[in-house]
Amino acid sequence: MSKRKAKDASLPVGECVAKLQEILRGRICRQQTPARPEGLEAQHKHLLDLLRRTAVHGESNSVLLVGPRGAGKTTLLQCALRDLLQDEEARRNLLQVHLNGLLQTSDGAALKEITRQLQLENVVGDRVFGSFAENLAFLLEALRKGDRSSSRPVLLVLDEFDLFAQHKNQTLLYNLLDASQSAQAPVAVVGLTCRLDVLELLEKRVKSRFSHRQIHLLSSPTFPQYLERVRARLSLPRDFPDGQFARDWNGSVESLCEDKCVREVLHRQFISTSDFRSLHLLLMFCLSRVSVSRPTLRASDLLEASRLCFTDANANMLHGLSILELCLVIAMKHLDDVYQGEPFNLQMVHNEFKKFLQRRSNSLYHFETPVIMQAFEHLQQLELIRPVDGSSAKCQKEFQLMRLMLDHSQVLEALQKYPQCPTDVRQWAASAFGWM
Repeated sequence: MSKRKAKDASLPVGECVAKLQEILRGRICRQQTPARPEGLEAQHKHLLDLLRRTAVHGESNSVLLVGPRGAGKTTLLQCALRDLLQDEEARRNLLQVHLNGLLQTSDGAALKEITRQLQLENVVGDRVFGSFAENLAFLLEALRKGDRSSSRPVLLVLDEFDLFAQHKNQTLLYNLLDASQSAQAPVAVVGLTCRLDVLELLEKRVKSRFSHRQIHLLSSPTFPQYLERVRARLSLPRDFPDGQFARDWNGSVESLCEDKCVREVLHRQFISTSDFRSLHLLLMFCLSRVSVSRPTLRASDLLEASRLCFTDANANMLHGLSILELCLVIAMKHLDDVYQGEPFNLQMVHNEFKKFLQRRSNSLYHFETPVIMQAFEHLQQLELIRPVDGSSAKCQKEFQLMRLMLDHSQVLEALQKYPQCPTDVRQWAASAFGWM
């Protein structure tokens, strides 16, 4: 069979959809490293040159990658490392250590992770070191080659670099940057941060050890570039097993990107955040609606995915409240209107709720005070209400001042969608919001 016939071979729709899901989910979810970092060619060349000087020539360096979240700092580093490791010498000698400020929250935890990633647990054993610097120096010494004339280069990647600056005395940063300036071992320290003022967080002695090299990723994409990213993420490759299915799919993607409603949705998403991670979440919702019975993307899929992405989390939580908790929220809104936004406490809410029960309700039970207190505390756990700043911790729970963290529209939406909501409760809410 010729290559052309093999390419145009027709496969069952189920197999095509399964292969489609595998390719696109792998592209969107696993974030495969691109062939080249789009729009970051100069930064890529600069970073790759710095890393090559450490891995191949034994020169120590330090550099910061600075840019907002989703700008491509991690992707840039991954591309540079992939290109660097194509060199045989670098692949054979370079050791990598990856730390994250969200995970290694103390210098001790960071040092243990460095030891683990360098596979030096057996070398350290039960040794007791007098200081962090002495421990780090021992680790670097252990990496020296048999002839003790040279040491293996080490790349230390510090994600969330600004969080390491909050460690006591910044001991970790000081010793790592000091090692990158000394001749004891070739060390490259690469920090990733979204804070432009990160250097202001460093102590003077730490700042003096830093090379002050910064690579900024501040270019924000335009909407046409954003739209092109959508096309690229959703398009099937030319070598897809079923050529006709791939052409039909890519045609539906083109039609989708030209649709006026879809463009409006994508533009709203772009204005809200140009972060490609949020775009990938939107595309994953779309992709989850593709099936054997619906093997192409439609505008309605993207509209529904956008509705899910922009849904209000607090409004969703209101849908799961009990009738008692919903009544307490309505009572809080009554108090909020009567006292013009002043804080309230459980006793005030309970009194308002009792007035409602006495006046209008025959369909609800008269709940005991402990039950009402438990419902009130559950609303606080959901962060639908919060204590007023500076309120006394010694104050009894029923008198602690609170504020409601919901607006009228959220409560109204919950009431409209609440299944089998009692008529009395709806009418009570109408008197509070001027609804119905």
